[in-house]
Amino acid sequence: MNVPMPPTNGGCRSAPVLKERGQREVFCGLTGIIWLHRKMQDAFFLVVGSRTCAHLLQSAAGVMIFAEPRFGTAILEESDLAGLADAHEELDREVARLLERRPDIRQLFLVGSCPSEVIKIDLSRAAERLSQVHAPHVRVLNYSGSGIETTFTQGEDACLASMVPVLKDTTARELLVVGALPDVVEDQMMGLLADLGIGPVRLLPARRIDDTTAVGENTVFALTQPFLGDTHAALERCGARHLAAPFPFGDEGTTAWLRAIAVEFGVSEETFEAVTAAPRARARKAIAQASEALRGKSVFFFPDSQLEIPLARFLTRECGMTAVEVGSPYIHDALHGPDLDLLPAGPQISEGQDVDKQLARARAARPDLTVCGLGLANPLEAEGLSTKWAIELVFTPVHFYEQAGDLAGLFSRPLRRKSVLRMEAAE
Repeated sequence: MNVPMPPTNGGCRSAPVLKERGQREVFCGLTGIIWLHRKMQDAFFLVVGSRTCAHLLQSAAGVMIFAEPRFGTAILEESDLAGLADAHEELDREVARLLERRPDIRQLFLVGSCPSEVIKIDLSRAAERLSQVHAPHVRVLNYSGSGIETTFTQGEDACLASMVPVLKDTTARELLVVGALPDVVEDQMMGLLADLGIGPVRLLPARRIDDTTAVGENTVFALTQPFLGDTHAALERCGARHLAAPFPFGDEGTTAWLRAIAVEFGVSEETFEAVTAAPRARARKAIAQASEALRGKSVFFFPDSQLEIPLARFLTRECGMTAVEVGSPYIHDALHGPDLDLLPAGPQISEGQDVDKQLARARAARPDLTVCGLGLANPLEAEGLSTKWAIELVFTPVHFYEQAGDLAGLFSRPLRRKSVLRMEAAE
């Protein structure tokens, strides 16, 4: 089968990487709960943290006061933080009250936060204890969503990695697709895989606790998100094999991702072309229309979500942009390597961050578009730089063919807005 051609001037996989370990500008890992609680419909996320954690989640999710969300916070009071209260006893009581009130909960995640980690509450021990108490109806797991050492997308990675050890064993040859996607995007993906004749396809996470999702030495898995390094490692420890491919952003990335699966399962070239031809044509047309304002423009990525490398590949190869710098919090060769192979040589590749140094490089480069976190966007806008909020790219459906034009539009919108403002100012 045909595969994406590498750029004529070479890719970036072997390019020198600027490793920075200074001050960072990142968002809290608890943020992942906002999309995970929508995805897993029988799960509940109980954050063991402070009122600040509760306010963050309520603000980020926009939860109305009369809503019944599937997340909450077990508040650590001052006495807990001072070590004067038995936090485990209080946590047990809180969980018992929650499960009595919400019998629909099948999976309960105890989510660590900065406060619970600072005072070293052992949530893994708590999860084991509570699993024994509430089994078999409720499965209790734990992971860390603390923002002390992580970026915000690692909350999902930690959550999914915590689920891998409790998956059933299997000897069946099956495809496991890993990474939370909006339901409409997931349905499109499953339709494409079904049309290719690939099945059964298992999902992690599934919309509801799914005893058929299992893993073993005959499992092959494909990642839909480039920030799942811990989950990748956990699955490989179970004997599963990763299908390395560019991530499914845009026409090229989606086609390469599907092709890696098709080759693995022996799908013919004729079938592959018949299934993908029409959606590919729609994607190319939508990208061409949405990316008109991007062609010939430069882009600078601050490290934020770990989406930066595949997005840079999409913008340079499919939207006609030039990347000045592509920064990512972490670079994992097994995950990011295929996209780095396709990213045209030239940009500075950086891992980690020293925010003041990177700000200096961005100001010197004066890119047409800067992709960064919320904390940097407004100051840079005030300096005349057009910005795109990195977090919006995680909350918006952007994967696979039907969203390709929307993805390009997210980047072109700031440039179009700036052009309109300039014309209005000139009048």
